[in-house]
Amino acid sequence: MPLFSGLAAFPITPADAVGRVDVAALRRLVRRLADAKVDSIGLLGSTGTYAYLPRVERRRAIEAAVDEAGGAVPVMAGVGALRTDDAVALAQDAKAAGAGAGLLAPVSYTPLLDEEVFAHFETVTGESGLPICIYNNPGVTHFTFSAALTQRLSVLPGVVAVKNPAPPADQVATHLSDLRARVPAGFSLGYSADANCAEAMIAGGDAWHSVLGGIFPEAALAICRAAQSGDATEARRLNALLEPLWQLFRDLTGLRLAYAAANLLGLTEAQPPRPILPLSQAAQARVASVVGGLRLS
Repeated sequence: MPLFSGLAAFPITPADAVGRVDVAALRRLVRRLADAKVDSIGLLGSTGTYAYLPRVERRRAIEAAVDEAGGAVPVMAGVGALRTDDAVALAQDAKAAGAGAGLLAPVSYTPLLDEEVFAHFETVTGESGLPICIYNNPGVTHFTFSAALTQRLSVLPGVVAVKNPAPPADQVATHLSDLRARVPAGFSLGYSADANCAEAMIAGGDAWHSVLGGIFPEAALAICRAAQSGDATEARRLNALLEPLWQLFRDLTGLRLAYAAANLLGLTEAQPPRPILPLSQAAQARVASVVGGLRLS
């Protein structure tokens, strides 16, 4: 599926102070990604602040993105929620709005057990009919999908992919090989954590789920295409050019950096949802300096 191969670009979701999505700004972001010819768009991911938006606004965002993409680029939408019934409703909304798949994280306040997460996914896929990508983001959810749980989930009807944080370069090939042996043929093994994703794609990962791609799609595509074509040297060269940006990701977090960069580039005038604060003036100046000095080719 195009949704689960190549570059999935994850934009922010511009919204006002009360969580109403700025549809015009979102359309501009989506149009930019579609024009760059990314392989898919990951809407309402963590950088898309899905957890901060009410159901009605999440549906408005999906409808606008799908309409703007116009069928040229498939859209996957975040459908995570604290309650299983809410996640089912969000997945049903996403399907009705034209999303090609849902990205499901085990959102929780009380720490979840493996059996609870399995039942959550089984219910959401079974009741929504929407293809689902497992969203393994332990830095946010505080739940880690083991290889064994991923294997169990991968045979559920409708669970078709996983988005894992990419491990360090010296571990990614082993990680990928182990998972590949556990899941059915055609099950997509995708990676996030942008700074490590060049190596994940070189090792044979199916998809790069990218915050970078939501801001600088051409740069991410160039790395992705080099890796997909087997040109590891070129993929690594291009990735190394982005080291100043990778350092900003490490220091400022991808979400905060994405908002600052989108505003700096004139794509939006959005601020992250409170209680997340915009970057300080000093940090924004640092972002402007790095972005202004980037060599992307």
